[in-house]
Amino acid sequence: MQKITPFLWFNTQAEEAMHFYVDIFNSNPAKKSESTIVAIKRYPEGPLQGPMKGMEGKVLTGVFELEGQKFMCLDGGPFFKPTAAMSLYIECQSQKEVDHFWESFAAGGDPNAQQCGWIQDKFGFSWQVIPAILPQLLNDSDHQKAGRAMEAMLKMKKINIAELQKAFDGA
Repeated sequence: MQKITPFLWFNTQAEEAMHFYVDIFNSNPAKKSESTIVAIKRYPEGPLQGPMKGMEGKVLTGVFELEGQKFMCLDGGPFFKPTAAMSLYIECQSQKEVDHFWESFAAGGDPNAQQCGWIQDKFGFSWQVIPAILPQLLNDSDHQKAGRAMEAMLKMKKINIAELQKAFDGA
């Protein structure tokens, strides 16, 4: 049972975002995913008052799963915006997987919000697309090798495994 569930606030795009995220994970060429939209509860169709005026039929709460991780979301209006101070970390097993997630999240995202594996999607949420080998290289007991890997990573937007390994090896 999952004790902590990330809850994502959208202006009015929660349903579009759920489909977007589920499609990205289900189209991962490295692994068959079981990502899905679990449930959608909508605001009532009748006229709403106060800050929810105009939200008729939008997502009051949505539940979706990505690789077994449950998320909740809602359309709450323009009151809160995502921040890069909180990101979602994706561990990738290959460059092909890194490329898939990077290209998918880059579509419509802010290119100025890309650095060291961090990328912002078109909804403003930040993701870290990180190959599993990166922490191993950065935490190696040989501090010179780890330092070279760190230096190479700091120059990257999308993480390139071959370039990291080359720097680590001193080639």
